[in-house]
Amino acid sequence: MAQTQPANSQPTCHRPVVELSDVSFAYENKSVIDRLTFCIRQRDFVGIVGSNGAGKTTLMRIIVGLIKPTAGKVRLFGEPMDQFRDWHKIGYVPQKQSFNPLFPATVKEVVLSGLYGRKSMFKRMSRTDQQKCFDALDVLNIADLADRRIGQLSGGQQQRAFLARALVNNPELLILDEPTVGIDAETQESFFHLIRHMHHHHPITFLMVSHDLDMMMAYLGPEPVQEAGKIRFYVKHSHVPEDCGETGLTHALSDLREAIQIQ
Repeated sequence: MAQTQPANSQPTCHRPVVELSDVSFAYENKSVIDRLTFCIRQRDFVGIVGSNGAGKTTLMRIIVGLIKPTAGKVRLFGEPMDQFRDWHKIGYVPQKQSFNPLFPATVKEVVLSGLYGRKSMFKRMSRTDQQKCFDALDVLNIADLADRRIGQLSGGQQQRAFLARALVNNPELLILDEPTVGIDAETQESFFHLIRHMHHHHPITFLMVSHDLDMMMAYLGPEPVQEAGKIRFYVKHSHVPEDCGETGLTHALSDLREAIQIQ
């Protein structure tokens, strides 16, 4: 990652998105994260690798505000966590096992929920919102499942629905906690093509937990930029002159329609 620069000289694409300062977390008396300091900047792709119990999912939950650290400070897009309100900037796909398969919602309803702000759970969906939903469903090749109950889908189909939910609002930060668990190998490869394209050509910052070390190293490099306890951080920064002027999800895939077929 780039070295810290004075605010008046720092390129836009290097501005901090997530800042962790001496963050610690413990369950009862067991330390899970100990004084972690790390900065994720705009246009970074950060891959997190670690053994089970290393604290990877705990870290994701801290960053999205689901749990508070025992100690330390978290800043999102330059604001302290307790003052941050722009949650629409963040898309989050939690681990598959955190989902209750009996949850009574259709695929369309799950994806539309990605457009709700934390204070607008009951707002009426506009025609534009509906179109964003169908664009996301179409991109993930699950438009035909829109009216199916989410619990009736296969594991791979469910995960595609949650990916669509995370992408529907064109987030600036996309957090993926083991996003390809339960998805077949061909679909995994297509998914990795998709996020690599979006990282190169769109102003999205990625934070992904994965056990697929080969994939991480192939794209992010063979050596982690930092190790904290049992967690390793791999980082690749992307900035190309020919960045797309549009950021719509459908546009993001327009040049990949033939190359990527998510089965």
